Amino acid sequence: MVYRLLADAAMTAHFGFLAYVTVGGFLTWRWPRLFWPHLAAAAWALGIVLVGWDCPLTRLENWARARGGEAALPPGGFIDHYIEGVVYPRRHAAAAQLAVGVLVVGSWAGLAWRRRRATRTRP
Repeated sequence: MVYRLLADAAMTAHFGFLAYVTVGGFLTWRWPRLFWPHLAAAAWALGIVLVGWDCPLTRLENWARARGGEAALPPGGFIDHYIEGVVYPRRHAAAAQLAVGVLVVGSWAGLAWRRRRATRTRP
């Protein structure tokens, strides 16, 4: 029971992390000090996608599942199991990754534009 809760907590943290990576840059418009944590989260996500870094949340979830007598996530991990084929078709994975990248960079560009505009309008 405890291991199941831990696996579910890791899964929930994964969803939260992906949501933060995707739209967290827009939070920086309201709270600019969130830029650096968002940059770190986006860099980590990029490292997982491009370099193939191991995700500690996937490792934790798989460990808890194994201790609880459940099967581990498939080789592709969290996204392959919970996102691809559920939220969008597997064949659109590259487009989904590109869309997330565009949102992240767009949110940062919007932050830069807003800050620049704010400094121009100050007396």
